[in-house]
Amino acid sequence: MSRTCRALLAPALLCIAPVLATPIQAAPRGEQPPPTIAIIIDDMGHDKVQGERLIQLSQPITLAFLPFRPHTTSLARDAHANGKEIMLHAPMANTHHIGLGAGGLDASMDERATTMSLRHSLQSIPYVQGVNNHMGSLLTQNRQHMDWVMKELFHYPLYFVDSRTIAGTVAAKSASDHDVPNMSRDVFLDNEQTEEAVDRQFKLLVETAKRNGTAIGIGHPHKVTVDYLVKHLPELDAQGIAVATVSGLWAMRHNNAPMFVDVKQPVQTSLAKGRASDN
Repeated sequence: MSRTCRALLAPALLCIAPVLATPIQAAPRGEQPPPTIAIIIDDMGHDKVQGERLIQLSQPITLAFLPFRPHTTSLARDAHANGKEIMLHAPMANTHHIGLGAGGLDASMDERATTMSLRHSLQSIPYVQGVNNHMGSLLTQNRQHMDWVMKELFHYPLYFVDSRTIAGTVAAKSASDHDVPNMSRDVFLDNEQTEEAVDRQFKLLVETAKRNGTAIGIGHPHKVTVDYLVKHLPELDAQGIAVATVSGLWAMRHNNAPMFVDVKQPVQTSLAKGRASDN
């Protein structure tokens, strides 16, 4: 397939910003950029109050929206206007058989049903730039279904983040094999919803970034999580830790290479304009 150049991303050091939202200057030659974290907040679209608090954060966090939820469209539009990166949080089948809700991708679906459901979800979310899995402990282990998902993401084009809800996931491998830019979650911030637990996981995220250069954390719009981020994200600047969007972090890991090069995009133009409505 022929690919048309897409200038979606600025160089990585322009995509990231320290926690006070001051532009990071490119590091002098030979110097390393600061340890950098990306924070994805999943399950956006249900809670308007916490969603609005997250949108008002000055840091460039990434917000992952469930499709067809009551506040998905309005919050996604507001988030984009406030400089946040937008993802689809795609519901996928899990080993506990928990209901998926609207837009769910089930293991019983064939390729056409999977593709159409995913496409419908993507078209429902304004300004979408990437996808990660909601639940998915069953589906992300199914290589055939992951191949169907990645074939669709390749055509948009969109990136993929493997939430790694199970150790046996093949989602990232499938994404790589289909030339879909991808990364994987390093730390869950709030599986245990107490301030002490969130603090412990957040410090683990920062330590991971210090050790590896970058790290991705996933949290949720729980009040305890939002309270913690409102309080502690502004402290990172003094610690020399930067916050990036997911696409900014990807660019950092790939020497500022553009995420999408020479991609024909029959659908992405309308997505970028934010033509979407909740059904």
